[in-house]
Amino acid sequence: MKLRSALAAATILAMPLAAHAQPVTGPYVSLGAGTSIQEPVNYRDNNNGYSGKLNSRISYAGVAGVGYGFGNGFRMELGGNYYRNTVSSNHDDYGNRFKATGGMNTYGPMVNFLYDMNVGWPVFPYIGVGAGYQWVHLSSHVNDGQSLGTTFGGTEGSFAYQLIAGLSYPLPWVPGLSATAEYRFMQLTEGRNYAVIGAPGGTEKLGQHEYHTFLLGLRYQLFNPAPMAPAPALAPAPVAAPAPAPAKTYLVFFDWDKYNLTPRATQIISQAASDSKTQNVTTLDVSGYTDTSGTAQYNQGLSERRAKAVAAQLVQDGVPASEIEIHAYGETHLLVPTGPGVREPQNRRVEIVLK
Repeated sequence: MKLRSALAAATILAMPLAAHAQPVTGPYVSLGAGTSIQEPVNYRDNNNGYSGKLNSRISYAGVAGVGYGFGNGFRMELGGNYYRNTVSSNHDDYGNRFKATGGMNTYGPMVNFLYDMNVGWPVFPYIGVGAGYQWVHLSSHVNDGQSLGTTFGGTEGSFAYQLIAGLSYPLPWVPGLSATAEYRFMQLTEGRNYAVIGAPGGTEKLGQHEYHTFLLGLRYQLFNPAPMAPAPALAPAPVAAPAPAPAKTYLVFFDWDKYNLTPRATQIISQAASDSKTQNVTTLDVSGYTDTSGTAQYNQGLSERRAKAVAAQLVQDGVPASEIEIHAYGETHLLVPTGPGVREPQNRRVEIVLK
């Protein structure tokens, strides 16, 4: 593996430790299109020992994939690709440059493992690694400057790996749909022999292939989970019954993208637990909320984790678990109305209502 590949792999292993996950949950599909740049490919004539490098022009590329997100930032994907590169010239080992024609079509399946991150930007970075098998269909005529040249071709395969880095941007008008911009580095690790046309038994051996691919695309998450519905309203009390006392509410606030309790939050929860024991309280409603930064799916889960953290502290403070009802409302029911993607401290809260 070359130095740049080793550095990229080390970065991929280290980056998940530096950011919070932006989860994709459940199955999804993706498509991408762009351009592929192929590094010069070494070749050698197995009969006469003539060797050189094949150079190619920038050409087009396409990818497609189906995958599954585990809800914690990690996802697994089965993808396929098609890269087209046009052969343009030949450099021999003596520094001479000659014309070459033809093309290389690279295609095959890859299994990718990816990690999505939430770093507080409107876009969400992701990184990944993949492995699979690629076939290269080659048809090329190489001019050696001394004769009519050599024509060789065929279809041969090799094990391949790839490194992936990209950005996704959730499109607000279609839930679950994100635009993506992506870079992929792919290397075919094995040499392959291609038959020389017009020379029985003659072969040309090509070395490793390396590709730099830049793609724009779309990713669609299927079966998007709907936000948790608000709790149904209580039925009105009979006319003859006395009016209930006003419900008492306590507000517990959180830091951005956190659900751990601050010392002030612990004091407020302790007060709510104490008051519930001295008043005629039958139920404690614990409802979690977030601000509008992050996606709706991520915020739904974060609000639930906040509500559960407060409920657990209430139990520690002596409130029976059977008296606690937990609700999660995500970025809905904002205390301070804002637009999307706004970090508002007063919206990052849990409400405790004594009933």
